[in-house]
Amino acid sequence: MRATRCICNDETIYHLEQRMREEEKSKATMEKYCHDVRAFLHYIGEEKVLSKELVITYKNYLGERYEVSSANSMLAALNYFLRFIGREDCIVKSFRIQKEAFRSREQELTREEYLKLLEEARKRGDERLYMIMQTICATGIRISELPFITVASLQSRRARVLLKGKTRTVLLPLELCNKLKNYAAKQGIEAGSVFVTRSGRPVDRSNIFHAMKKLCQNAEVAETKVYPHNLRHLFAVTFYKEERDICHLADLLGHSNINTTRIYTLISCEEQERQLDSLCLCQ
Repeated sequence: MRATRCICNDETIYHLEQRMREEEKSKATMEKYCHDVRAFLHYIGEEKVLSKELVITYKNYLGERYEVSSANSMLAALNYFLRFIGREDCIVKSFRIQKEAFRSREQELTREEYLKLLEEARKRGDERLYMIMQTICATGIRISELPFITVASLQSRRARVLLKGKTRTVLLPLELCNKLKNYAAKQGIEAGSVFVTRSGRPVDRSNIFHAMKKLCQNAEVAETKVYPHNLRHLFAVTFYKEERDICHLADLLGHSNINTTRIYTLISCEEQERQLDSLCLCQ
């Protein structure tokens, strides 16, 4: 195993960003990868002696401090960086995740809790957040797709999303369109993205995340359940309970692999227990 100095500075990070732009990675992915790479460089210190053993040690360090999914996302960023600098020999495998047969109740946002969050946003007079949460939950879009909800899309009830070189169409419910038209008119938004800052730029995902967290205490909803993706999750769970059509759900969520969609069809542990108890197969 060779150990060499890892010559990495701001210029290297800059070129890493350039590579990701060429590959049309999203802004959020670029920011996360750069953040995770800098965390690794901080971990190995000023010596910056790179070896497979060192990367394995760092992998174990992540495994002790983070959830498996979070640690794996950091390793994905690190492996990308290692390929970029030509050190494929240092790439490590991700942690294996044992698939659960049910969802954790502690992390599942219910419809009742969602309505409490909406009511709290309304009470605070945060109409933009109020409408953003309804838009995500009523369509199942990703937070990164929010800028594609435009004034024009409200007329056709179809939003054309173009991300990472892929195009998909998001269907917009009539009631949501009417609400968004009223919101846009009130804000004086006549064209472009519906959800923008005062300067006219699309709303940043981190601002949405933190704004949602501020609703938790008064709404009496656990902070661990409150983040934009859980609104997408609530949409998927609600749709599947109603329609039981996983193929259609995959299309609505923009999944190319139906196994990804399957995550949203898992029932809670408590619900599985009730189902098993109802079988009455014990004498």
